[in-house]
Amino acid sequence: MNRAYTWYNSLIKPTWAPPQWLFGPVWTVLYILITLSFGKVFIMLAQDQISFMIALPFILNLVFNFIFTPIQFRLKNNLLAALDILLVLAMLIWAMILIFPIAPWITYINIPYLLWVSFATVLQLTITYLNR
Repeated sequence: MNRAYTWYNSLIKPTWAPPQWLFGPVWTVLYILITLSFGKVFIMLAQDQISFMIALPFILNLVFNFIFTPIQFRLKNNLLAALDILLVLAMLIWAMILIFPIAPWITYINIPYLLWVSFATVLQLTITYLNR
């Protein structure tokens, strides 16, 4: 186990925090759903079926999602990770609202992602608070 994960394991976590082994399978399923739905958004953008402003929160969501792990495990910065995950959640909600009138299935397929990110946000905020 590397030092970053040793550091994370040493943090105080709430009793309701899920076991570490759960994160891999959950994210595997979510990344499949994200690839299908976000991929369709980017195809629609490329085919001028939607404007860049509709695709923007999808793009920002991916950026904030992908930088979470380096922030959390390389920088070991709980506060910045908490801010980042709030942005992941906000961009996802914005994206789901904007795309719903155009392609409701994209909103629906992202409900599991929304539920997990909502839970992960509360978890990260709690960890940040407990380790202040």
